[in-house]
Order: sequence, then structure tokens, then C-alpha cells
Amino acid sequence: MSGNSAHNMSLKLKIWRQKNSKDEGKMVDYTLDGVSPDMSFLEMMDTLNTKLVKEQGDSIAFDHDCREGICGMCSMMINGQAHGPEALTTTCQLHMRKFKNGDTIVIEPWRAKAFPVVKDLMVNRGAFDEIMAAGGYVNVNTGNAVDANAILIGQENAELAMDAAACIGCGACVASCKNASAMLFVSAKISQLALLPQGQVEAESRAIAMVEKMDELGFGNCTNEAECEAQCPKGIKLENIARMNRAVTKGLFSGR
Repeated sequence: MSGNSAHNMSLKLKIWRQKNSKDEGKMVDYTLDGVSPDMSFLEMMDTLNTKLVKEQGDSIAFDHDCREGICGMCSMMINGQAHGPEALTTTCQLHMRKFKNGDTIVIEPWRAKAFPVVKDLMVNRGAFDEIMAAGGYVNVNTGNAVDANAILIGQENAELAMDAAACIGCGACVASCKNASAMLFVSAKISQLALLPQGQVEAESRAIAMVEKMDELGFGNCTNEAECEAQCPKGIKLENIARMNRAVTKGLFSGR
């Protein structure tokens, strides 16, 4: 993992340290030598934590799980960009070859009212779970399994639903938006059901319930500046927000 030492880098790191949600927190400077370009960003953080523990320091808390770009846990602002400088890439899939020897890297947590800091780079994204819960269940007969081709779904809608379902709920959209809007996330979760026959029974009422919960939890509104789409590691499209808005409007006018 260390690679050829002749090509290893020395980095200056400015990392947000915060003991808990009530602590004011501050940026702390670190220097880390021997960083291989082949390391992932999280492996670099692991190396720093090993160094801190050996020096009797307090290791830096950060979220991670699968380290395969699937779970959405690795939420870091890197030099002002959610998940760092590489498009369509999560922090755990970002490699240190994107940086140069001697670089200064600023690492911060997501910053949003609805995502309070737990410690250091970890935030509580339970608000996303509350929004999902507000969407309720799909009202379909769950009796005997039907044949796979019994419910006809057009290819275009099937692909759009799969594209929306690619959202991993990481929160990069919220962190990138000046309003801390969660509309890209919410609209993706609405779209992945609304585009399919199974999700259309409650499509409007689900959209209204999820948007109301989003507003209640303190997320901001969308002003169509598209930072969310630009920083989304899974390429979720703004057209989902338009689809969500149509569902909400239709539901409000029909009294659902």
C-alpha cells in the first residue's frame, strides 16, 4: 500500500476537530509524510490516525463502512468540495494521486443545520431516515409472488427509476448547496417509486409527506444552481426535482 517511497508525498492537512455537537470546534494543522499516490483518501486518514495514536493523540473520527462507494457514509468536504475533486466519486474511492507532494488539503464535515456534528468529521444524518420514514409504505398486494413480467414497465421509466435508485443518501447534495437543500435526495427517493406502477398509488401523498418532513427538519429550498447535481457521486439528475414538484403540486390540487 505504501508504494515506491521515491514517489510518496508529504502533505499538510487542515482538519476540523470538534469534540461533540456543543463544542465550537476548530481547524487543526497536521503534517503527514510517506503518503502513497495509490492510497485511497480514507487509507491516508487511517495512516494519520495511526500516527496520532502512536503519539498519544486523539484519533480523528470520520464515518466509513463499505469503502466501495456504495454505503454513502464517507462524508467529507475536501478543499471545499463534497467528496473531493474527482467527479462521480465518493471519498472512499478517491485516491491520493489526485494530489501533489506538498499540497495543503482542507478537510471538513458536512455543514448543515439538519446534519449536526457528532465528532470531528462525523455528522448525524438521521434526518434522511426520518424523511424516508415519512414516505410510508408501497400499497401493493404482497401475497403470492407474481411472474417477473406480469407488470409491464416501459424501458425508459425502468431506467429512470434505476438511475434515481442509485442515490446512496450520502448528503453531498445538502453539503454542496448554499441553502442546505435536500431536494435532490428527496426527489430521487420519490422518483424511484413514482416512476414504477407499484409506487403510483400513493405517489402524490408520498411526495407531500416527504417534502413536509424535509421542511420540518430544517433543510433549505432549491434555487436551481445545480451544485447538488455537480457534486453528487452517483450523478443524480435535477430532473428528479422537477418530477417531485409536479407530484406535490398535483397532490395539493387533488387534496391528497
